[in-house]
Amino acid sequence: MSRTKRMTLAISAGALALGAGLGVTGMASAATTPTPTPSSSTSTEATPGTTDGQGMRGGHGHGRGGDRGVAQAAELAAKLGVDEAKVTEALQAFREANKPTTPPAEGTKPDRAARDAALAKSLAESLGIEASKVTTALEELRTAAQADRAAALKTKLDKAVTDGTLTQAEADAVTKAVEKGVIGGGGH
Repeated sequence: MSRTKRMTLAISAGALALGAGLGVTGMASAATTPTPTPSSSTSTEATPGTTDGQGMRGGHGHGRGGDRGVAQAAELAAKLGVDEAKVTEALQAFREANKPTTPPAEGTKPDRAARDAALAKSLAESLGIEASKVTTALEELRTAAQADRAAALKTKLDKAVTDGTLTQAEADAVTKAVEKGVIGGGGH
């Protein structure tokens, strides 16, 4: 087999393995808030302010977000300048009101903007603050979560390069694939 083919296979295998790992990690850290139900594009992807996944950090695994869900409510409460218990209660009320009745259709994309708007509106009403303030806080938390995921990926890839598991070119290819949304949870 030629060197080029071996290199291509190695990069593909590395990207696939990393993508699978990131996919599992992404699923584990996906948000716990379901999407609003009466929608043409339902999703299991979470809503910012609960985990996010996309949005705020956290995940399934232990109940509905476990300790991470508590931390996310604390982060959002701090950004909004309101009591954490009120944020937790408002998030739980939103989750309960928007539980999906059926699983999402295979291959459907969530309407993130609609989901985020519904969450911001619900939280704003529950907490008695402006929706724009909630939207800004959720966006800031999502950006921070994405930066954390990117830093964690870089650390893992740097270690793989140092350990000789990947070449720098392979690590760069994986980074690019994640950033472009080809694999893993990047490119939003």
